[in-house]
Amino acid sequence: MRPVEGIYPGPEVHWVGDGFRVAGYFSAIPDAMKRLDPFLMLDYAPAYDFPPTTQPRGVGVHPHRGFETVTIAFQGSVAHHDSTGASGVIGPGDVQWMTAGAGILHKEYHDPQWARQGGPFQMAQLWVNLPRAHKDEAPHYQAITADRIAQVALPGDAGLVRLIAGEFQGERGPANTYSPLSLLEIRLNANGQVELPFPPTWNVGLLLMGGEVTINGTDPAKLHDFVVFENRGERITVAATREAHLLVLAGEPIGEPVVPYGPFVMNTVEEIQEALDDYQAGKFGQLAD
Repeated sequence: MRPVEGIYPGPEVHWVGDGFRVAGYFSAIPDAMKRLDPFLMLDYAPAYDFPPTTQPRGVGVHPHRGFETVTIAFQGSVAHHDSTGASGVIGPGDVQWMTAGAGILHKEYHDPQWARQGGPFQMAQLWVNLPRAHKDEAPHYQAITADRIAQVALPGDAGLVRLIAGEFQGERGPANTYSPLSLLEIRLNANGQVELPFPPTWNVGLLLMGGEVTINGTDPAKLHDFVVFENRGERITVAATREAHLLVLAGEPIGEPVVPYGPFVMNTVEEIQEALDDYQAGKFGQLAD
């Protein structure tokens, strides 16, 4: 079994713009960008009821360079627009995998049609690092609708695994990635269990978005906990003491220097300065707010 390194309770929520009420998990984890490489950040928005409105709610135009954003909608809908001319809406079960690469401007708001009705809104956003060789990729995004995401029913009516990226039990997720990784959404029924195999060299984290579980038969985790695993042992067992909802992120470390600065993640301070200069010079394109 792969031992648990630490279990971290959910941090306080804060607002990003006026549409995303999130908890930033990596800020509470020691040396998170090394222990969870290639993942850089996880913001989780637990379910929150928004009243109906015709006013925009979200985050206005902002830049990114050097990494990818992965947005997963569980409840509610998010509308995206970017400086490549791309736009789209992700609804419950959908995923948007945006490669900022050499530089992009984008904005994210609640989908106006959904906002007019209001209701519960729940989502997660990951930042995934790009290897040095791919930080200058042309910006683009993958719109992954729910019907494209492979689903694996667990034996004994234990639950269901949705495979966004990577492999599980002979199935492969639809997301194309620049380094080896897996991203799984798992729903376990009460008393259901799942076994997760990952190479011991991979970094692995688990977010408990609903219910309660026991890890490897010994370590209890409660609602909104984040679990980090050691880099030894190849299998993790997760057993639900009550109906549970999990997000599992696992990946081979890129192992390169990480220099973050706001919306930019590069390998050197000089590259950060270049990103700032290029952004101010308008090289990320144009996008109206």
